[in-house]
Amino acid sequence: MIALDKQKEIKVDIENGPVFFADEAGVMHNPLKIILDFRSVTPRVDIRNRDFQPLVIKHNVVMMDVYTAKNFLNVFKDNIKNYEKKYGNIKKPEALSVMEKDAKKSKSKKTKKTMPNYFG
Repeated sequence: MIALDKQKEIKVDIENGPVFFADEAGVMHNPLKIILDFRSVTPRVDIRNRDFQPLVIKHNVVMMDVYTAKNFLNVFKDNIKNYEKKYGNIKKPEALSVMEKDAKKSKSKKTKKTMPNYFG
């Protein structure tokens, strides 16, 4: 019989990054990876400059192999289903619907936009 050595302890350091709120998300892929590009778009008000409105765009990119991405999709679907079971169906905010209607009216009238659209 072979004697087994004592198990060694493993020290695990977990680095928690800053919380990131995403206003937009993009998804791309190549044959080996799925790429999730989470973006946070924040307008800045600069009363000294009336020519343009500065925007700050931050990105957090997550890349996964396709197998992990498919498993993530299944877990994400289950979480959304459980959320809606507990709290009710997720609906588009009324303010967003109003903004989209206004944007359609503006396009049909071909008026000049005064504010950029932050939703994508």
